[in-house]
Amino acid sequence: MAKSDDAAAKPPAGKGKLKLILMIVVGLLLAIGASVGGTWYIMHSSAAKPAPAAETATNVKQPAIFEPMLPAFVANFNQNGRQRYLQVSITLLARNQSDLDALKVHMPVIRNNLVMLFSSQGFDTLATPVGQEMLRQKVTASVQEVAQKELGKVVIEQALFTNFVLQ
Repeated sequence: MAKSDDAAAKPPAGKGKLKLILMIVVGLLLAIGASVGGTWYIMHSSAAKPAPAAETATNVKQPAIFEPMLPAFVANFNQNGRQRYLQVSITLLARNQSDLDALKVHMPVIRNNLVMLFSSQGFDTLATPVGQEMLRQKVTASVQEVAQKELGKVVIEQALFTNFVLQ
């Protein structure tokens, strides 16, 4: 019986080597996985840190720059045989002074387009607040269109009516 006890206590040589190889392979896989995971974590955490700083820099609005268009615009209307007049003062809202200065070169084109726009409006429409707001939006679109055509970008954020008189 002594021989059988010795055989039971001693594992076969093939199973021990297989177990050792399996342990080495599992250890190597764990080491590779930990290396890849650590690299991924470091790469993504360092790439994520500058992004919020860049986002906050682009999300911060620059201060508003207001540029009045002088002199005020005057348009006349003929309604039922009566002469009617519109006088409107416009101030442009922009965020970049250099772009605004570049747009000033094209001010004669802008003023021409706005005079034509004002003259084409109906007096009854302009007498309502909704009509005035629609006109303001058309003025903004007209100025932005000239800026886009001439400068390649929209320079003006809004056109504001600082004085609006119908007579």
